[in-house]
Amino acid sequence: MSITVSVHGRFHAFELARGLFKRGLLQNLLTTYPAFMVKRILDVDLPVRSAANLEILRRIIGYAPIKFESDLFISKTFGKFAARQVEQGDEGGILVGWSSATLEAMKPAHSMGKLIIIERGSTHIKEQMEILKLAYSEIGLNFAKEIPEIVAREEAEYELADKISVPSSIAAKSFFKRGFPKDKILINSLGVDLGNFNISKERRDNIKPRILFAGEIGVRKGVPWLLKAFKKLSKKSDLYLFGNVEKNFKSKLYKLLDGSVKICGPVSMKTLAIEYQKADIFCLPSIEEGFGLVVLQAMASGLPVVITESVGASDIVTEGKDGFIIPKLNVTALSEALESLIDDNELRSCMGEAAAKRVKSGCSWEDYEERIVKNYGLHNSII
Repeated sequence: MSITVSVHGRFHAFELARGLFKRGLLQNLLTTYPAFMVKRILDVDLPVRSAANLEILRRIIGYAPIKFESDLFISKTFGKFAARQVEQGDEGGILVGWSSATLEAMKPAHSMGKLIIIERGSTHIKEQMEILKLAYSEIGLNFAKEIPEIVAREEAEYELADKISVPSSIAAKSFFKRGFPKDKILINSLGVDLGNFNISKERRDNIKPRILFAGEIGVRKGVPWLLKAFKKLSKKSDLYLFGNVEKNFKSKLYKLLDGSVKICGPVSMKTLAIEYQKADIFCLPSIEEGFGLVVLQAMASGLPVVITESVGASDIVTEGKDGFIIPKLNVTALSEALESLIDDNELRSCMGEAAAKRVKSGCSWEDYEERIVKNYGLHNSII
């Protein structure tokens, strides 16, 4: 059995490809990352075919002072690249392709007898768009992220795929409610590097409990509601926000800040692991989140977590034991959950220990890989 993994970026595709490679199942990893970067990230020399020019374009556009919608262009161009690679490969096997960037490769893959699995990291794209539109409207911003062509591409991919793989029950339900049969949806929660993310041996000695957020600092991750909830807590805690600031949200962001909020910008995984160990509480109040890998990272680092019911990693969290799961967009509930942890050092400690223990049981990348093999029906193909 040979499997090609096709991704227009990184996501969790690299960990998937590494797991398949260890088992002798990976034919190629198709990606926009150059091969040397894949090796640097994974410390494994995978068979990589790269469309690196698209990654360069993505990063240039991210900093350029011009308006150019790169997502659709990259998705379509990478889809054509993937189609050429599939046509040059072996017949049979499996093509695992990331949503929005696989459509062009699906016809040649099926003609070559391949099973096609579409990886969708979030909820069904139409549900995602509906949720985001309402949230942007609530805080008085225009929602400019919906690209009709991208939506159409994804819906076409969902229909043509043999299976759709999602990382949580929340994401799966968004497909079921739109009529997709249960046997078409594969659910596999993501993993965490337990070697890199772990409990600090040093005692946390913050003067005030430190709350840590990691992700894009913007609407989808629930930052406007987090900042509102934090206002009454700022005298007895600090809030550290790690990640890029969403461009459309910048004007709103700085109006919501006070001296106890630190905007820290994006950091490497190595640095983020250190920052988890300096923190006391983790919060991800997303309004739409297929999984939320940072939740596992925080739990592995011994932090109690406060997340919304819209975060897919709620599949892993046990309410009241290793974290709190609250309704999305609920400032009062968010403030109360955070305050209960800020005010109770023993509760933070107990829940943090429980969180670390939880992720050690079934939440590593090795556990993820085993579930992939089971989902793909490959037990008899393992080498």
